[in-house]
Amino acid sequence: MKALPKIPYLNLPDAPLTSTSQDLVPIADVVNDMVIFKDGGAAIIMESTSLNFDLLSEKEQEAVIAAYAALLNSLTFPIQIIVRSQRKDISNYMKFLDEKTQELKNEKLLSMMEGYKVFITESIKKKNVLGKRFFIVIPFSPLELGVTKTLTTVTKRKGPLPYTKSYVIKKARVAIEPKRDHLIRQSGRLGLVLSQLTSNQLIELFYDIYNPETPPVVKDENEIEEEQNV
Repeated sequence: MKALPKIPYLNLPDAPLTSTSQDLVPIADVVNDMVIFKDGGAAIIMESTSLNFDLLSEKEQEAVIAAYAALLNSLTFPIQIIVRSQRKDISNYMKFLDEKTQELKNEKLLSMMEGYKVFITESIKKKNVLGKRFFIVIPFSPLELGVTKTLTTVTKRKGPLPYTKSYVIKKARVAIEPKRDHLIRQSGRLGLVLSQLTSNQLIELFYDIYNPETPPVVKDENEIEEEQNV
């Protein structure tokens, strides 16, 4: 029998990992209340107020539906609607209730407050309390930048952006601001208020997205005593 050929070991040098998590994030910068992407694109984000549709009358619901249909039919550009759900941290709210309980002197009010605190604690155990935020994103495609430089100039350019930042911001503002104003007018017919996020608000939003925190679990007094006994 012929001997099986030996497979030589791969002679690859051990190269250290030099990339960071920031290399995987497509954001190049946040400036002038706008998100600048590494490919030359951009976007603004607007937060919307909410509307309790179930509490409206039948005629009001029909008016809202018609206004929403008019908004969709009026769009000649792409948008992105984001609904962000997060667990609510009610620890501060429970501390507030504890402080108010100590101020109560009426026994009936004190009993009602204790019952309300028990109700809140039990509700948290059975079902997570979620807070929702609604955002509308208006993107700016890097294809809208146009060809203003030769290919060799662009390829030799250093940095995360294919063009200068000031040029990207200028072109993006001209393209996005009319779309933003149009959405604000149309959403007003729905009874909604859109507000553009500032640079600081954008930074906080993306930081929360990439660094999520789990709210603490609310425990009642019996559970705390059991843990202490153990």
